[in-house]
Amino acid sequence: MSRTLLPLLLGWVLAQVAEATGTPVKAHNFTWKSTNFKTILEWEPKPVGYVYTVEISSELGDWKKKCFFTTHTECDLTDEITEDVHQTYSARVFSQLPKNTNTTDIWEDSLFSNSPKFTPYLETKLGQLTIQSFEQVGTKLNVTVRDVRTLVRRNGTFLTLWDVFGKDLQYRLAYWKASSSGKKIAKTDTNEFMVDVDEGKDYCFSVQAVIPTRQVNQKSPESLPECTRVEKGVLKETIIVGAAVLVIIIFVIVLSVSLHKCRKARMRQGGKESSPLGIV
Repeated sequence: MSRTLLPLLLGWVLAQVAEATGTPVKAHNFTWKSTNFKTILEWEPKPVGYVYTVEISSELGDWKKKCFFTTHTECDLTDEITEDVHQTYSARVFSQLPKNTNTTDIWEDSLFSNSPKFTPYLETKLGQLTIQSFEQVGTKLNVTVRDVRTLVRRNGTFLTLWDVFGKDLQYRLAYWKASSSGKKIAKTDTNEFMVDVDEGKDYCFSVQAVIPTRQVNQKSPESLPECTRVEKGVLKETIIVGAAVLVIIIFVIVLSVSLHKCRKARMRQGGKESSPLGIV
């Protein structure tokens, strides 16, 4: 067996023995999972005979304990990181025997390991957007994007992506003729688009949030595509015009019949008045 593989195998065997005997093992393989500032720290391994406690701190803050004595391998740290999303946070996970959880020296005797640092403003993923409304009128396509609420609060109100990121955020609209695969891209610094299209043609489109200045997690997933249906509008207009024409025709027919009856009635009345009186 290769000498380089022997230490790795020995380490793995010792870890398995430690888990089997209930000896605490340091947490490892940390992952920050965060979307729209909903943030969960995950790690390994699953504990056997021991528990975990998590601490988190900003660079300028004190350590705060979260997820006390848990057998889970994840901890929701949203409340802590949303206090100031511009800060960089560190977390550490303690591995502890359950019998020691009531002692005062638990933290001195516990194993712990540090997670990678995490800056929410730069690293949280942008969630998928949805389209609030759209309308195609003539050569103009109007699309409104629904503002996404995050878990960041100010004065008791949840802020939207626009509230948090401001001018750093863009919305992008990809649109294309329903009969074609060639896409065009429009950008806006609001949640509304108005783009030029060919009149009478159906268009499909999707929207996406983008932070161009980011190095990671720069774009959200594209929204589910929506498509216009110009034929429905044309059919509706045709029905309206046809109904108006039918009403006019019926009106003309009724008016013609009424005039004809009036004319015949006058003729009969005139005939009676011109006939000679009978001789007694």
